Order: sequence, then structure tokens, then C-alpha cells
Amino acid sequence: MHDFVLAFLGGTLLGVSVVGYLYINGKIAGISGMIGQLVHPEGLFQKPAFWFLLGIIVIPFIYGLFVQPEIVLNASVWQLIVAGLLVGFGTRLGSGCTSGHGICGISRLSKRSMLATGVFMLTGAMTVFVVRHVVGAGA
Repeated sequence: MHDFVLAFLGGTLLGVSVVGYLYINGKIAGISGMIGQLVHPEGLFQKPAFWFLLGIIVIPFIYGLFVQPEIVLNASVWQLIVAGLLVGFGTRLGSGCTSGHGICGISRLSKRSMLATGVFMLTGAMTVFVVRHVVGAGA
């Protein structure tokens, strides 16, 4: 039950923040798009994307002060770098990421976002299957 409550609260906070960002700034809260806005650093502290992304980075550390999550990372630095580059390539190829398409797009009933999210999820499931059952890596 405890996990359900935390997931429910997290989802609620995420939904409220995404809707708030859309209504206050008139922009979709897609993380890859926000990072793209920060490429040009002039007026960095005036950009809402900066503060939104800062919150995404800082809040887990604050949460960690009160709750000690058990996180085990079984990947090398090189695997993480390659994974990050592939995700970056995928977000450019798909014109957005899971936050932009999956959270914001589906909630706006965007057919394009529904298709993109379906492709993301299917690709992720196939990757896990191949890594765990074909290659034999992972737990």
C-alpha cells in the first residue's frame, strides 16, 4: 500500500506540474525540449525551463534526505554514456521524449503522441527482452 501511495502522490505532483507549466508558460513540459531551450545560456535564470529542470534535479536529493531509497545501478559508465546518446538520438528522431509525448501529448489526445509513446514502450519492452533473454545480461 505504501508504494501505491507514493506512486499516486508522485503521479499527482507530476500531473499538476505539467498542467501548471502549460497554463502558465503556454509550452509543453517535454524535458528534451526544455533542455534544448537551455542551449542558449543568455537570460538563463529568466527561463521557466531552467527552474523546472532544476526542480527535477534537486527534488530527488531532498527526498533522499527523508527516505533512503534502495537504488542499485548495474551498468558501467560507458553503458550509461551510450544509453544517454541513444536516448538523445531517439528524442530527436521522435520529435520529443516520453514526457512530452507520453504525459503531455496523450493527455491532450494527440494521435501523434499516442503513436510515439506506443513505439517508445514497445521498443523498451523489446530491448529488455533481448538483453535479458537473448543476450543473457541483467537480472
